[in-house]
Amino acid sequence: MMKDVVIYIRSLYGYGEDEDTIDFTTDGLYTYDGDTACLTYEESEVTGMEGTRTSVVVMPDKVVVDRDGTVTSRMVFSPGEKHAFLYDTPVGSATMHMDTRSVHSRFNEHGGHMEIDYVVDMEHAFASRNKFKMTVKERS
Repeated sequence: MMKDVVIYIRSLYGYGEDEDTIDFTTDGLYTYDGDTACLTYEESEVTGMEGTRTSVVVMPDKVVVDRDGTVTSRMVFSPGEKHAFLYDTPVGSATMHMDTRSVHSRFNEHGGHMEIDYVVDMEHAFASRNKFKMTVKERS
């Protein structure tokens, strides 16, 4: 059964003095089956992806993030593995690579928390170091 939730996201990206942070809170839908957490939410102008729906599937060994709309991409976060993904925007597409350093998550039927540490490169050149933190709470 899908539940209404509040999703808190903090995304840190960049390198050294050029680090930036985006904090984002939104409503979403959530389900948990005892092993896998699934949630969806709409992006906004805060993230620069207004008009995009994001779906997140948190499994014991990896996290998959699908975006569809003004931005289309599928990112797989699996510790110790490097994955390529196509980042498609209204102004063009780019193939990017993601090296996941770590994924920590804890979810239950009421929500949970996740943190991902990863590095992105484009055309084999370092682009940024990223930390993505998400907290999901059941709407009361």
